[in-house]
Amino acid sequence: MIYRFGVFEFDGDTRELRKNGRAAAIEPQPAKALELLLSRAGDVVSREEVRDQVWGKDTHVDFDRGLAYCISQVRTALGDSGDNPRFVQTIPKQGFKFIAPVATTGADTTSPVIDEKSPRIPLAMRAALAILVAGLAMAWLVMRPREAPPSNRTIIAVSIFDNETGNAEYDRLVAGMSDLVVEHLTKVAPDRIAVVGNAAILRQPRNIRNLKAVAQSLTADYVLLGQLQKGETGLRFITHFIRLKDETHLKANRVTTKDGGVSGLEDAVVEEFDHAVREHVLNRPSN
Repeated sequence: MIYRFGVFEFDGDTRELRKNGRAAAIEPQPAKALELLLSRAGDVVSREEVRDQVWGKDTHVDFDRGLAYCISQVRTALGDSGDNPRFVQTIPKQGFKFIAPVATTGADTTSPVIDEKSPRIPLAMRAALAILVAGLAMAWLVMRPREAPPSNRTIIAVSIFDNETGNAEYDRLVAGMSDLVVEHLTKVAPDRIAVVGNAAILRQPRNIRNLKAVAQSLTADYVLLGQLQKGETGLRFITHFIRLKDETHLKANRVTTKDGGVSGLEDAVVEEFDHAVREHVLNRPSN
């Protein structure tokens, strides 16, 4: 079973975790716990059920410490936080719940059935058929009509956002917000915009970030930047929507929450960038 959630994909058969199509590190025991939580997404999974999944009923371990470490490693692999969870929520005195939407697909493990009674093709004939098929395939590759070039899509680069609060506790939150923006924008209008968020040049800190290099390296049209800062009344997030050809700010905004904390900040930032893209890319007049 393949589980897809956010920018992640988890293979329940191999217990491999991938982020944006690339392998993400997760230890075997946390992977077992993650598999159980994903299979029961939206339901509360008891602490005892996690224990049985990870260690089995007959294994004696320091349960509380082992469970805390296991769930902590799941959150680390997902860039999640227990204080402000996006994926794994702790339900006090009960267990844990996977709270993000999960899509599943089953792997096709069927194998072709060989009929032992079917006539066998002589080896020489099989070789001749293989050569014939290879020749036909080569001829098709040479003579096939060339596909029309793909339609030009607007390329939007999403830089990793910056934590400028001085508090390292917000590092994962801020990095996860850039992933959420990438995930959201890829679904907005895939026929009109292409989103780049994994390039190494987009992972550079703000003090050495070079917008001209971003434009040249990625042939991007726009770049999204963001900074989490401390304001007088609490936290604030500054969004930037920049046209790269002349480095013009088309939109910049200050996003805050009612209580000045992080609750609701992720959704507000995603919504702000969604509006910027629709306003300046999707809804702009045609030339």
